[in-house]
Amino acid sequence: MGFLIYASVFINPVLAIVFCINLVEILKKVSGNQKEDTAKNTFWMTLAFVYIVGTITISSFIS
Repeated sequence: MGFLIYASVFINPVLAIVFCINLVEILKKVSGNQKEDTAKNTFWMTLAFVYIVGTITISSFIS
């Protein structure tokens, strides 16, 4: 369980940046008039969000 706490401290900020960058890219694609594929960005954004929320939830139960 110690690894999970270290991972949440060191990996969560990186994944939060990935989450924000993918969110901005999706918003640019959706707001534009072009029909672009957002599946790749959506996948990475969802994966980052689930990991961040999961580690925060598990870490709060551990402490």
